[in-house]
Amino acid sequence: MTTEEKLIRNKVGLIELARHLGNVSDACKVMGFSRDTFYRWKEAYEEGGEDALKELTRKKANRKNRVPESIEEAVVAYAIEFPAHGQVRASNELKLKQGISVSGGGIRGIWLRHNLHTFKLRLKALEEKVAEEGLILTESQLQAMEKAKEEKHAHGEIETEHPGYLGSQDTFYVGNLKGVGRIYQQTFVDTYSKVAHCKLYNMKTALTAADILNDRVLPFYEEQGLPVLRILTDRGTEYCGQVEKHEYQLFLGLEDIDHTRTKAKSPQTNGICERFHKTVLDEFYKVAFRKKIYASIEELQLDLDSWLEYYNEERTHQGKKCCGRTPIQTLLDAKGIADQKRIAA
Repeated sequence: MTTEEKLIRNKVGLIELARHLGNVSDACKVMGFSRDTFYRWKEAYEEGGEDALKELTRKKANRKNRVPESIEEAVVAYAIEFPAHGQVRASNELKLKQGISVSGGGIRGIWLRHNLHTFKLRLKALEEKVAEEGLILTESQLQAMEKAKEEKHAHGEIETEHPGYLGSQDTFYVGNLKGVGRIYQQTFVDTYSKVAHCKLYNMKTALTAADILNDRVLPFYEEQGLPVLRILTDRGTEYCGQVEKHEYQLFLGLEDIDHTRTKAKSPQTNGICERFHKTVLDEFYKVAFRKKIYASIEELQLDLDSWLEYYNEERTHQGKKCCGRTPIQTLLDAKGIADQKRIAA
């Protein structure tokens, strides 16, 4: 919640409290506001709703202080031509090459007015200009595009071409149930469709990591006519070890599934699983444990399976490939892509 939203909530709270108590003076004493303030807010609220309660800045822009329009246009043009340059470098280059004297702060002000204040926004403006005018990119512009791609990969965005192309697997510690002990969840999420599979265990070992694949994941993909090509995991002991002795590694070898590991000390590389864990914690576990006392893993698994059915088949997903569809619908819609890739191979 933003600061502005908190302020609006306080103002609405004062109005509602006065209505509930039937006494403006008492409400103002409780909330610490004057009666004059109350009536100003009440009048604004009745006329324009919550939007009318937003804080209005008393500072008005002095247009006389702005640079001439021709200079502003030159700054905007420079930002699009050299999107990788920051405000200080842009200031120096404009002064050196075009004789335009604008401070770094002044340039940032112009960028803010034209929605160009970040590298990403300047790149977007460049792409739109190229699309509209059919321009040929300069060397510096191509370098800026490449830099953006490198930064994208550095922040953990995963390349995934179709369902089954890459699965993300991780272990989630659920908690300690009285009379049951520690409970761990093995999680598998398809990075393309976001279809998820989960199974609960009382330990985290290579055997449990392989068991979910054997019991839940591979039968599902066989039923869909899709192969699982690669799995991404962290470097935990349940996923990594001596190939000839490690049950998980041996299982992947038998099923001809490639194994990719995250970068050391970079858990965000497996961010799709991490994000799913936050969702299952907030939307399932925090609710389930307040409604019911579980006496066994099997009992908890049944409720988790029901929630997963809802998650995969009914709950819309805002992920990059889903775009408001359910995970299972995304998978079904993209099965043709997987078929084409297999034919092409």
